Amino acid sequence: MAEQRVDGVAAPETVAVVVVTYNRADLLEGMLAGLRTQERAPDGVVVVDNASTDRTAEVLRAAVAAGDLPLEVLTSPTNVGGAGGFRAGVRAAYERGFDRFWLMDDDVVPAPSCLRVLMEADEDCLMAVREDRHGALCEKAALRFDLRDPRALKPKTAMVETTYGTRASMPERVELENVAFEGFLVRRRVVERIGLPDASYFIFYDDVDFAVRARRAGFRIWALRDAVLVRQLDFDQQHDLAGWKGYYMYRNLFAVHLRYGENAAVRAKPWVVAAGVVALSPLRGGRAEARNVIRGLRDARRMRQQPPTTVE
Repeated sequence: MAEQRVDGVAAPETVAVVVVTYNRADLLEGMLAGLRTQERAPDGVVVVDNASTDRTAEVLRAAVAAGDLPLEVLTSPTNVGGAGGFRAGVRAAYERGFDRFWLMDDDVVPAPSCLRVLMEADEDCLMAVREDRHGALCEKAALRFDLRDPRALKPKTAMVETTYGTRASMPERVELENVAFEGFLVRRRVVERIGLPDASYFIFYDDVDFAVRARRAGFRIWALRDAVLVRQLDFDQQHDLAGWKGYYMYRNLFAVHLRYGENAAVRAKPWVVAAGVVALSPLRGGRAEARNVIRGLRDARRMRQQPPTTVE
């Protein structure tokens, strides 16, 4: 078990789970039930409710009353997205003095050993490895996230799922170049060095941005094969490029390139991609996707500045 030094004496590290939820009360109940089964119990649980309008508040009141989780609820007056929720939750956990923060969505359920396996590893940045409800590997975190080669139309050029196929085929540890805020465990000193998640992303790529900043600050990120996280929903958001989520997908992908592209050609890729999407819009996506990519490019230019490295 990883330890810290308190007045020269070794003490186990503490960990807070940070959960963001919005209008998915049934999934939230399942995730909280998974936290209750952990072999290594969390020392704190911070749930950020993004102004849900379903029975989420009722679920959280019942969980607080049950008293079997060290639960704190932060209710946002408006929906600030996953990015804003994780920023608020990590800030709260940081201010309460926890040593590690385990970031979690409401649509995953950790296996009973998951947190124990993560906490036993003496690393600053760790990822649990996701599978679907049928036990198939569905971990899409990138082994390679290329912000150097302008020919890489999509920067994620290799990921866990497609590289290994099954959990059994994975090594015990796999180094990653980006993460998802679904089972990501990060030490306090990382936040002290690079700051909080960036709320300006709203949804999508806030986790990628955080990982890029962490790696550029010298931290390595490891996926642990034996830290099992079960995803309750299918991955289908990539087909929504003409819907409201498509705007954020394009805008935030472009923002990552503009902020962290390693050369002028990579930083120019958003204009190339936008032009291609508009040109192909009569054949796929239509006017809605064309509008999303044009708005996304315009607004990404306003996000070029990297977030502050202070915890504010």
